[in-house]
Amino acid sequence: MTESSGKPVRVRFAPSPTGPVHIGGIRTALFNWLFARHHGGAFILRIEDTDQKRYVEGSVELITQGLRWLGMDWDEGPEVGGDYGPYVQSERTALYREWADWLVEQGHAYRCYCTAERLAEVREQQQANKQPLGYDRHCRDLSPEEQERLHAETGGEYVVRFKMPLEGETTVHDLIRGDITFDNVQLNDLVLLKSDGFPTYHLANVVDDHFMAISHILRAEEWISSAPVHKNLYDGFGWEMPQIAHLPVILNPSGKGKLSKRSAGFTEDGRKVPVLLHEFREAGYLPPAIVNFLTNIGWSFGEDREVFTVAETIERFEL
Repeated sequence: MTESSGKPVRVRFAPSPTGPVHIGGIRTALFNWLFARHHGGAFILRIEDTDQKRYVEGSVELITQGLRWLGMDWDEGPEVGGDYGPYVQSERTALYREWADWLVEQGHAYRCYCTAERLAEVREQQQANKQPLGYDRHCRDLSPEEQERLHAETGGEYVVRFKMPLEGETTVHDLIRGDITFDNVQLNDLVLLKSDGFPTYHLANVVDDHFMAISHILRAEEWISSAPVHKNLYDGFGWEMPQIAHLPVILNPSGKGKLSKRSAGFTEDGRKVPVLLHEFREAGYLPPAIVNFLTNIGWSFGEDREVFTVAETIERFEL
């Protein structure tokens, strides 16, 4: 396993401002921060707020306050600036539209005019026939005349979908897991740009990581399924994909599923335990204790030690 890409190390923590940050997200931020500090690189904070329906006022402040409380400073991002900004995705929408249009022009993506009603009918039919769910690629190979007709019928409303390869395999190298191979037949033509002009996670994530010169991506293993999507997007753009590592997730204290900000943490006997960062703070936990606790989840200092300083961790931290 190698962590060296021959480039300056630049990593990012890219939370969505959809509510209070939970301790699992903070662990991801911590591992990125430790990785950057160990390699003398840059730790970037980027706010991924393209899902405007789920945006919660005050969430960004909770994120920045929480990171600062734990001692995790960021080199670029909101409040500190940087050469690769802006660092809030809703302020970068023109860039996403530009590159979505470029993919269409190059034949790597297409405009989809399917209505919500048609998509619902397709889904119902797939369920009735016990077929895999997903878009049926109805608009993938429309003639120019058909596109013009649908454009007029829908009033110019469309989404942009990526043309996934229909055959073969996509292999992504993970710094922790090694090569992970996916059958392309299982991949859908996912939406890149929504009808409101905002990008989906996939487009914004890839475009931002490229233009912010991100060298390594350290994220939770729940995103493994998106890795082949991003690999094909990078190939479509002709860009080099950053090195990537998927970290084990922290489970809910109940043992049922991963930790989530949408569900409180309860043990089997019904006792509530903190899962959100502000709950730890309000319960009286000290920042060094939280950092030490999270560092021990998925990483080992060695020497049978479980208590160590941040400075000691930075010196030894590797994936």
